[in-house]
Formats: sequence, C-alpha cells, structure tokens
Amino acid sequence: MHRLSTSDVIYSFSRVNPPVLHVQSGDTVAIETFDCFTDQIQSADQEVSAIDWNRINPATGPVYVEGAVAGDLLKVTIDELEIGTQGVMVTGPELGVMGHRLEKMESKIIPIENGKAIFNEKVHLPLNPMIGVIGVAPEGEPVSCGTPGAHGGNMDTKHITQGATLYFPVFAEGALFALGDFHAAMGDGEVSVSGIEVPGRATVTLEVIKGFHSKYPLLANSDGISLLVSAMTLDEAVKIATEEMIDLLLPYTDLSVSEMTMLMSAAGEAQISQVVDPLVTARSFVPQHVLDALDIKLFSRK
Repeated sequence: MHRLSTSDVIYSFSRVNPPVLHVQSGDTVAIETFDCFTDQIQSADQEVSAIDWNRINPATGPVYVEGAVAGDLLKVTIDELEIGTQGVMVTGPELGVMGHRLEKMESKIIPIENGKAIFNEKVHLPLNPMIGVIGVAPEGEPVSCGTPGAHGGNMDTKHITQGATLYFPVFAEGALFALGDFHAAMGDGEVSVSGIEVPGRATVTLEVIKGFHSKYPLLANSDGISLLVSAMTLDEAVKIATEEMIDLLLPYTDLSVSEMTMLMSAAGEAQISQVVDPLVTARSFVPQHVLDALDIKLFSRK
C-alpha cells in the first residue's frame, strides 16, 4: 500500500500541480491530512484572527493515477477513515449563515472521546467522520481547495465517509487526486462555516473507469446514489443536480423523460450539502431500492 504524509499538501486543485505520488489503477493509498486550519488552532485561548489564513483547507496530494485521461471517471473507494482526538470549530463576523450577527471571531476546542464529540458537559455528539475536500484537477484554471466544483473540492458533504464510493470526472492526465479537511461531525449546511475540524488519515482505492462519463461528482453508498453539484445559488445547484441525475439514469431504463421526472418527484430527494463556501453544494439523491427495481448498475456493462 502507498502512503502520503502531510509533508505534501496543496492549497488549490490544478493541472499544473506536480504529482507527489504515481499509482496504478486499482492501487490503495493511505493519506494523512491536517485539519482545515493546517492544525494552527490548538487552544481556545489562541487569537483566531491571528492565524495564517493563507494556509486554509490544505489537501494532501496530488496523486497521479496511471492511465487516467480527460473523459474518464476516477472511482474513489473510501476504505477506512480515521480522525484525531481533538477537533476545533470557528465562526465569526461575515462567516456562515449567522455572520451578520456575530461581533468577533471565536473558536471552540472539541475533544473526541469514547466515540463522541464533547461539545460541552451536556451535549455529546455522535461521530460521523467525513471528508470535506476531495477531488481531482479541474478543467480550466486552478481552483482553491476552499471552493467546490465539477472537479469535487470543498463539497462538505456529510456522506463522504468510510464505505462510500465517489466517481469524479477526469479533466487532466493522471487525474491528480487529493483530499483533506476532515470533520468528526457536521450537519447538512455547515451553517457556522466549519464542521468539527480534525486531522486524520484516509485509506482510499483509486480506479480508472473507461467508457463512462459524468459531468459532476457522484457518490454511492448502501443507501443509494447522490449527484453533487456546486453553483452560485441553491436553486441553481438543485435544478442542475436533478436534471443531470435524470439524464444519467435514463439510458439505463425504458422510461420517458416525463416518467423519470415523476419518479424522481415521488422517490428522489433534493438535499443540501453546504451553504457557506464560495459556491454552495446540493445533491440529487436516489434511493437504492429504486435503482434495484429498475435494475440500474451505474458505470457497468450488463
């Protein structure tokens, strides 16, 4: 198994980033990460505004996957996800949904103990270790690791966790995969602008899928599939995600556009991932029982 440490990080996804590791399709990589603040906040006594804000949302990588070219899919299976023993949250003026009512930057250190995040003496939150930043090099100009897009990036989707599989459209030779920004837990929306930010290690298997394509990242788990779209507004993201999901599924069925639209309205869901990044992220979710009923096995030839 290959390994990457936090000595190799990027702050933007780009086709010009030199790869720090070359792997074959099907290889497994264990990747260590900083938290989204590059582990700069270790105490509630620290002045948050004094940290280096140029060192936000580092992603470890990039990894060059042999054989990946533009038009392919990169399949990323999250085999294992481990997190550290201490998390941190931050909010303040002009940050997140409530930033217009906050007067100063504040942070909160959150211990991780006995499978819980200790928010305070009374509130012990169940863990949902997840990856906030994950993706490949974008098609055009570099994109900050803090911004999501068709390449992935800072999608902050709580279902990107152990056991999930993601499919990314490949835009650059080798895909140039990287990840970071782990959370011990986060609710849909990430309304304060942070989840419970933690360092950690992800073990992922990377595989090149030929002959299939998706315009946007797709997530699959035991519950079903989600198409992840980031846009300027939630309205736009929801509309694009819904239409792209319908277009993705239609070729696997004998349904008309009208029938598939009605099915998505009856059984599909428009869900929110995050509303606080430079672009917001929504997802179109289809339950596994619908896929089973239609005998849909995405990205496989029957």
